[in-house]
Amino acid sequence: MSNPLLETHTLPPFSRILPEHIVPAVEALISENLKALEDNLAAIDQPTWDNLIAPLEENDDRLSQAWAPIGHLYLVANNDALREQYDIAQEKLSHYHTTLGQHKGLCQAYQSIKASSDFADLTQAQQTAIDHALRSFTLSGIDLSDDKQKRYGEIKAELSKLTSQFSNNVLDATQGWHFHTEDEAVLNGIPESIIASMQATAKNKALPGYVVTLDGPIYMAVMTYADNAELRQTLYEAYNTRASDQGPTAGQWDNSDLIDRILTLRQELAQLLGFAHYGEYSLATKMADTPDQVTDFLEDLASKAKPAAQDDLKALTEWVAESYDVHQLAPWDIPYYSDKLRQAKYSVSSEVIRQYFTLPKVLDGLFSVAKNLYGIEIQEILEKDGVAVDLWHSDARYFEITKDNQKIASFYLDLFARESKRGGAWMDDCRIRRQAAQGLQLPVAFLVCNFNGPVGDQPALLTHNDVTTLFHEFGHGLHHMLTQVDVAAVSGINGVEWDAVELPSQFLENWAWQPSVLKTLSSHVETGESLSDDLIQKMLSAKNFQSGMFLVRQIEFGLFDMLVHANYGTERFSSVQATLDTVRQKVAVIQPPSFNRFQNGFSHIFAGGYSAGYYSYLWAEVLSSDAFSAFEEAGIFDATVGQRFLNELLSQGGSQSAAVLFKNFRGREPSIDALLRHSGIAA
Repeated sequence: MSNPLLETHTLPPFSRILPEHIVPAVEALISENLKALEDNLAAIDQPTWDNLIAPLEENDDRLSQAWAPIGHLYLVANNDALREQYDIAQEKLSHYHTTLGQHKGLCQAYQSIKASSDFADLTQAQQTAIDHALRSFTLSGIDLSDDKQKRYGEIKAELSKLTSQFSNNVLDATQGWHFHTEDEAVLNGIPESIIASMQATAKNKALPGYVVTLDGPIYMAVMTYADNAELRQTLYEAYNTRASDQGPTAGQWDNSDLIDRILTLRQELAQLLGFAHYGEYSLATKMADTPDQVTDFLEDLASKAKPAAQDDLKALTEWVAESYDVHQLAPWDIPYYSDKLRQAKYSVSSEVIRQYFTLPKVLDGLFSVAKNLYGIEIQEILEKDGVAVDLWHSDARYFEITKDNQKIASFYLDLFARESKRGGAWMDDCRIRRQAAQGLQLPVAFLVCNFNGPVGDQPALLTHNDVTTLFHEFGHGLHHMLTQVDVAAVSGINGVEWDAVELPSQFLENWAWQPSVLKTLSSHVETGESLSDDLIQKMLSAKNFQSGMFLVRQIEFGLFDMLVHANYGTERFSSVQATLDTVRQKVAVIQPPSFNRFQNGFSHIFAGGYSAGYYSYLWAEVLSSDAFSAFEEAGIFDATVGQRFLNELLSQGGSQSAAVLFKNFRGREPSIDALLRHSGIAA
């Protein structure tokens, strides 16, 4: 039986990929790559880009093209068989990357190219790729003794396994609990479309009535709209104790020991490489220089945001006491009453606004923004060469991007929440742009969200928050797809400092707030009318509603992440929970109940790429706000500024540092003023 992961494809053959294909394909490709590397090193007298790095990139890309659909299916179509094979293959990949990172012959070959007179003749992207590779050799323990190199490999392999388990536990805990009721009155206040979705879920489970799950869109709808405080409390407890020792599934899928083990191994890894702690190690590849610089940045931002957050909470508390005679707000009350206050203050309801954002119209509007900014055309493709595009689920779609009638990139969309799909929203690469032996390989992206799907004959309806999320992920996608860099290591999002990678995504969100764009994004589900000027003005007036509370929450996450990684294993550290409690006392205005175990579901830092790097969202928002202010000065669709942003920053990938690229575009260093202004907080 042929293995589709070992065949050459223009796009992944999702329908043909089976769990049993995964490990043999990964083993075969790793073996081929290592043999080709050794043969090549033995045959080369003087290493060059063409005779060493180009073939290495070619082989690694073949492995990446096999792994991309596997990693994607693991996130969007998870099942036990796939999970088992994924974990085995992931361990083999971890060992492979460690082997390459500690390969002295390969490192010496890179050093030889760097030291040669030909280095100056290489492109900027090639030079940067070599510099990054040499840094990676150091961070992979190339200079360690054999026994320490062995220990490095063991740590990396175990961390790979543990972080995967963390993610699985969060998914299982999210899907392992639901609330069932046959009494629709319990759901009073929740929009009809959400209730219909709950009814459909119950039907799928062969249950009468309604099933309320912890899927993101359902959870947020209950917390925002349910009149029943007991239901809100029930969901709050279930959601905020997922994968922990607390709540309705206490002890099942508990991530507590995993967190401690992950932190222990990260600390050991950092010290093995000569860093004081993991926070320092993490910043070796980021814009920020030291953990103190990060904590100073966050604490300075907190000093400006916390007074605004306190004002937000005071205004809410006083209004609820006066309007509802409720004098103590529990955490599960705050989203509910905040929505009521927003409606009272601005006469704007999130659910009313949602009726205007049908998915087809939002996508058309989003693609129109991209066309106006960058001159690109986007079209959905149903067939390639007379054959239907191979997709992993009926929700998934495929699009191609052209510019000047030339195809330049493509992407998949998978936008609706469902079982076996990880929560949240993300962009990932399926193919990277690179100069391959057979010609230019064009980039392909995965864009994934978890919105409520269509109900009955209605199209899917998005909240405005969903709309900004879609813009955000598409901004990541454009960073990947509009790159003009042909070197894999620094093409698209590759090689971009982690604390700058959110710049293009947060940057694009700004257009989801522009009145002219809101008109093009909106079409009422029943009347077809776009948002009125009055409704748009109300939305804009409410834009910074409780922005202080939102900012301090992000600061809380970022500070906790950096401090837990910088202090773990030192006398400054007592426990993960104590670290989080201390941060909350310093910056938060809402103190959660003692059973809250937010950290046990914090996949960004314990299962994703944001460990000792969650501050990146706020760091990059300083850059993105300042970049957008250039459009505010010239016009939001100013063609000259749009082309400059594309040429100087968006298309450059990781070919130069983000600090250089930003300065090239803006003509100066970034300023925090635009972020504070856009958040409604005075500088």
